[in-house]
Amino acid sequence: MPSALFGLAIVAMILVFAVLLFAPARRLDWTLGWVYVGIVAVKLIINWACLRRWNPELIEHRMRLGEGTKTWDKVWAALFAPVMIAVYVVAGLEAREGVSTAAVAVWLLGLAIFVPGSAMLTWSMIVNPFFEKTVRIQTDRRHRVIDTGPYAYVRHPGYLGFIGWIVSAPMMLDSSWAFIPALLSVVGIVIRTALEDRTLQAELPGYLQYAARVRFRLFPGMW
Repeated sequence: MPSALFGLAIVAMILVFAVLLFAPARRLDWTLGWVYVGIVAVKLIINWACLRRWNPELIEHRMRLGEGTKTWDKVWAALFAPVMIAVYVVAGLEAREGVSTAAVAVWLLGLAIFVPGSAMLTWSMIVNPFFEKTVRIQTDRRHRVIDTGPYAYVRHPGYLGFIGWIVSAPMMLDSSWAFIPALLSVVGIVIRTALEDRTLQAELPGYLQYAARVRFRLFPGMW
């Protein structure tokens, strides 16, 4: 049942993406918009199939708010959601006005960022059974440090993949103005990474030792 509900949630997410893009655009002949929705749909379906195959228990836990979610993370989510939504609304508004004329090379660059970013996000979710939607110490699930897969290279690879998704959106949607909320979203993810990392170092046994081995939180060689 959780897997079926998760599948329905994916369908709902795809519809939400379509509404966020096409409602402000006020046109249905926006080819880049349909292509983007199609690519996102493929990504979400692949993600669902991979979780069903390799980490099915995560599906159930990502569908609910876990007990002990940090208050700061609830505040962060409330602030982050409208900024991320603005990426797609602004792109739709710009499509209505027909302001930008991006080159094919820009779209391909966006795709080249989106694909590995999405793959990194899915890989992180496959490897990490504790990849819930909110930040909490999952004592009810015997929370432990995960240091395999992409976690052997950076401490928060899922966020790195998510950044790739967000940054690529303005390029793939031919929207210059959407870069503003996209970059603000990246700042938000960096802030959450820092806060989550601080929480894990303070409260999750073994994380300090892991952080000493894997030095970088998000960007290899930088931070």
